[in-house]
Amino acid sequence: MFLQAYSIPVKEIMSRDMYFIDVGDKFHKVFNYLMKNSKREVLVLEDNKLIGIITINDIYKVVDKDMYSISIRDVITKNVIKVNVEEILANIRVLMLKNKIGRIPIFYEEDIVGIVREENIRDYFYKGVEEAEEAIDHIFDSINEAVCVVDNKGRVIIWNKNAETLYKIKEEEIKGKFLENHFPNAIDLKIFETKKGVRNVYHSPKDGYHVIISASPIIINGKLYGVVSTEKDISEVEELQKELRKARERLSVLERQIEINSSDPFDRIIGHSKKIIDKVDIAKQIAPTNVSVLITGESGTGKEEFAKAIHNYSNLSGKFVPVNCSAIPSELFESEFFGYEEGAFTGARKEGKVGFFEQAKDGTLFLDEIGDMPISMQAKLLRVLQDKKIKKVGGEKYIPVNVRIISATNRDLTKMIEENEFRDELYYRINVVEIMLPPLRERKEDIVLFIDYFLKQICIENNKEILKIDNDVVNFLIDYPWKGNIRELKNVVEHMAIMCREDTITLDLIPKYIMEGRIDKIDIRSLHSMNLNQSVENLEITMIKEALKINKGNRQEAAKLLNIPRTTLHSKMKKYNLYD
Repeated sequence: MFLQAYSIPVKEIMSRDMYFIDVGDKFHKVFNYLMKNSKREVLVLEDNKLIGIITINDIYKVVDKDMYSISIRDVITKNVIKVNVEEILANIRVLMLKNKIGRIPIFYEEDIVGIVREENIRDYFYKGVEEAEEAIDHIFDSINEAVCVVDNKGRVIIWNKNAETLYKIKEEEIKGKFLENHFPNAIDLKIFETKKGVRNVYHSPKDGYHVIISASPIIINGKLYGVVSTEKDISEVEELQKELRKARERLSVLERQIEINSSDPFDRIIGHSKKIIDKVDIAKQIAPTNVSVLITGESGTGKEEFAKAIHNYSNLSGKFVPVNCSAIPSELFESEFFGYEEGAFTGARKEGKVGFFEQAKDGTLFLDEIGDMPISMQAKLLRVLQDKKIKKVGGEKYIPVNVRIISATNRDLTKMIEENEFRDELYYRINVVEIMLPPLRERKEDIVLFIDYFLKQICIENNKEILKIDNDVVNFLIDYPWKGNIRELKNVVEHMAIMCREDTITLDLIPKYIMEGRIDKIDIRSLHSMNLNQSVENLEITMIKEALKINKGNRQEAAKLLNIPRTTLHSKMKKYNLYD
């Protein structure tokens, strides 16, 4: 089940719950069926042969028309992809992704015998996960040692039979409870802080108990999911680890398969901090609506990535069209946003031009850096947003536009309104819902995730082996204030990855301007002396120690950082007795 999931024939998971209608029937019959039965498609027949499908999305396209005047032929999606009952699940999934469809009819010879939908595939793999969990429970109960698994909150999720026997605590008494309540000094809890495993160490979890314990953090893609520990029988520890690795590999296969089938655009938003999760929740809530959204935050916080996720989550049929408002000259505003007709002005293209609004028809127009748009252009934009129609340069007729507006800025628009630099009417038009993205320094717990993601991405793009990164480097990057936010972090990771000649990124690869920033931040007030000569000496000692620390004792590099000759550094170290 685990590894052959994609090789099974589709007949084993297809649904036989189908609804057929003749092409000559009335459209309102299709409408009523889909609405009242919460179904997602109707199969259309002609002379008992399948000629097309009508989905709920097809209904939305004509919902504003008189359903009694609509013909089924005008609505159906033709050229339906059909597959044989013996086709394997892997090929079905590829067909769905390639053609961006949610269902495929299944045939046996010339007869339709079922249909496979996205949820059929997804449910199949979720069932596999449940079976994997049952298998793991069986494995744990078969092991001769006491086994305990806690989640990332410290709650017990697995407590096997031997753990019950060893500690005289039933599974139902401890499962779901915090391990700390029963074992305040448990090694499992210390693993959360160190994120490093221990192997075959003596431990006394409570009075009267003496065990040999091995414990390991469960880390997947840089995220800590919990801790697993085994106790008592040292001779079988290796066998336990082997069984756990097999079980983890099986789960990993299923997790990747489910992840592949996930269609949530917000999966691209990196981060597990509460601040970013809250913003994602708001974005998901408003994405299916047509309200205008204003995304604010410092430069480099990922505003465009957020806007793309909102657009993709909304299932709009049109494109996502990004526009950098600060890069468009005032004299080109109308031609760029509204387009122009053939021969509208000297130098115009023969065929004319389609403007941003028409490009984003039935989709999303993303107005990035809208705070940098000149006020004269703001008035023209406001008129279009109010009237929902445009007129091309050189054109005579108005063109209706159905476009969702998402704007973004790193500027304080309310202050700009007070200073008459931004129109308040436009502000209220674009800011029905505001999503303020936090700077990276306020979500430090996500920095490790970004480092891991960027490092793998950059290594793959540059055909390099995936590099390791020293813990000192990670801690240094976590503490750095990141004025350029995510964009600056990516540039730094890229610099280190490209400059690294070994298999591990070390402190000496951090860009010089960041290292110098550490020296610049030395607090003179901490020198505690009004004696100028003494204060100078204290400052020199502090800066030399910091430079040596940054460069791991390398005196030549420390001298470069301090911008003094190496001989001067040696003499000062001798003067202040700074040699080891």
